Amino acid sequence: MPKIACVNHRDAVRALQKVGFQIAREGKHIVMTNGQRIVTIPRHDPVNAYTLGGIVQDAGLTVEEFRKLL
Repeated sequence: MPKIACVNHRDAVRALQKVGFQIAREGKHIVMTNGQRIVTIPRHDPVNAYTLGGIVQDAGLTVEEFRKLL
C-alpha cells in the first residue's frame, strides 16, 4: 500500500472532485462517488498516510496522479 503523508481531508476531497468524484454523504466521514467507485475519507487532519494511500488506490489513481491534483 502506498503512503501519502501530510494531506488534510479538505485537500483530498478537492483533489478527488477534480477527477469527477462528488460528495454523496457527509458525517464523521465523507463518502464520495464517481458513479462507479465509492471512497470514504475520514475527517482527520492530516489523514493517516496509509489510509490516504488506500483511498487513492480505491479511486483508481496513482500516487503521482493524486499529487498533481493537490
